[in-house]
Parts: sequence; structure tokens; C-alpha cells
Amino acid sequence: MTKEKTMQKTKSANPHRRKALSAKAADKLRSVLYLTPSVVGVSLFFILPFFVVVYYSLIRSPINPEFVFLENYKNVLGNSSFQTAVNNTLKFSAMAVPLAVILSLALALMLEEKIPFKSQFRTFFLSPIMVPVASVVLIWQVLFDYNGALNEFVATFGLDKIDWLKSEYCLGVITVLYLWKNLGYNMILFMAALANVPQELLEAADVEGAPGWYKFFAIKLRYLSPTVLFVTILSMINSFKVFREIYLLTGKYPYEGLYMLQHFMNNTFASLDYQKLSAAAVLMAIFMVGLIALLFKIEDVFGKDVEG
Repeated sequence: MTKEKTMQKTKSANPHRRKALSAKAADKLRSVLYLTPSVVGVSLFFILPFFVVVYYSLIRSPINPEFVFLENYKNVLGNSSFQTAVNNTLKFSAMAVPLAVILSLALALMLEEKIPFKSQFRTFFLSPIMVPVASVVLIWQVLFDYNGALNEFVATFGLDKIDWLKSEYCLGVITVLYLWKNLGYNMILFMAALANVPQELLEAADVEGAPGWYKFFAIKLRYLSPTVLFVTILSMINSFKVFREIYLLTGKYPYEGLYMLQHFMNNTFASLDYQKLSAAAVLMAIFMVGLIALLFKIEDVFGKDVEG
């Protein structure tokens, strides 16, 4: 009698188990179907082209697919134009990226306080996001051309005119353009992050009489570390994309101080030197991945106790 009851219970439980398993399989199938277009798209347009670039960097040329291993990399590293481009790009990024992070955080902290004309400040720094690149370049041409508005202003003081985009000040001009274009978006990211800082910690610090600098470094900055990492990576990527503005301002072959890595790649592509272009692209990718990995490691160490 006991065996019969057990068998009946098992039989009644089996349909429920089968239904649960079939529902689970259906969920997995739906997940796979939803993910398939994205996986195929990323594979076709990102992963496969990257391996093609790596392949091109290791052969003599697409016409002569002789395997030369690191010869193309040696040629690129010894190229004077590549060295100039790398030097200018690193110099610009080292100057522009920290400024973009620090100034946008400072603006977010300022707009968090009760200050007059807060909405006007926010509009002023957000408006460049909506302005097309061509319009921004036109504004900079009006300001920094040899016969532009800034030189006319300088001339009123009896000073000589400066060809800003062909002088030692060229990187400073592009840095100002880069900051004006990117500060607003970074500021919004920091404002959103500041809104998520636990208020009870700030109130406890106020009760204990903690100064403002302590609240910033010990509380706010610790909780902002993931956003600082994200903004730094975003600003770094945007610093490599400043080629658009420089190209529209100065053309394919600008003043030597503005010759960026993207100029080198663009000109190499125009001359159909694919193996040199591919080697430079792989070197740039390796550098970027290594730098981003280092930033993630720093953020992980800095924000570990906060996550805990």
C-alpha cells in the first residue's frame, strides 16, 4: 500500500517537473534568441575586423601575404611621423583628460550648492552637447584665426598678432575646445553620482563637526570612485576623437604640434599602406586596454571598502 502511494505521488509530481523544465528551457531559448542579433552584430563588425587587422599587421601586404611577424611593428615604431603623432596625442591626453575630470567634478559640486544663476550655468555648459562639430569649429575659426576676434582684441593693447593654430599655443587652443565640448556631459554624470551619496553619512559628519574638505575626500570622493573611473575612460576616448575638430580646422597635415595619432592613421589609410595602419592600430589598442585595466585596478583598490 505504501509503495502504491509513493508511485502515485511520483507520477503526479512528474508532470509538474516536466512543466518546470520545459518553462526553463523556453526561457533559455528566448534569451538565446534575444542575444543572437547582438552577438552576431558584434562579431561581424568588431571582433572579426579586429582579427583581420591583426592579420594584416603580421604580413607583408594584402597583395603579398608573406608572414613577417613583428617587422611591421618595428617599421611603425621607427617612423618619425608615428613618433610625432604619439608624442602629441599623449601630451594632449595627459593635459586634457585630468582637466576634464577635475573641472567637471568641480562644476557638479558648485551646482550642488545654492548659488545664483544656477540654471544659466547649467545651460551654458550643456549647450555645447547640442551644437554640431562643424559649428564649434566655425566658432573657433572666428576666435583663433590670424585675423580673428582674439587677435583683434590683442592688437588693441599694441601686441603682435599670433597664428594660434600654428604656434606653441596650438595644443592649448584645442584643449579649450575639447573642454568646452565635453565638460557639460561629464558634469551631468557627476551630478547624478553625487545625488546617490548616502545623506546619513554626510549628516553624521555634520553632527561630528567635520570640515567640508573631510566630507569631500572621506565620503563623497569614495562613493564617486566608479563615476570618476567611467568619466576618465570616457574623457580618454573623447581625447582620441579630437581629430575631427583638428581636421576641420587645419586639414590633413596640420602644424606639427597638432599632428595626432588619428592623422597618421588617416593619412596611412589614404596611401593604402594597410600593414602600417594595422600595426599602429594594434599598438594603440594594446596601450588603451593596458591603461584601462590599470584604471580599473586603481578604482578596485580605492573603492573596495566602500563596496564592502
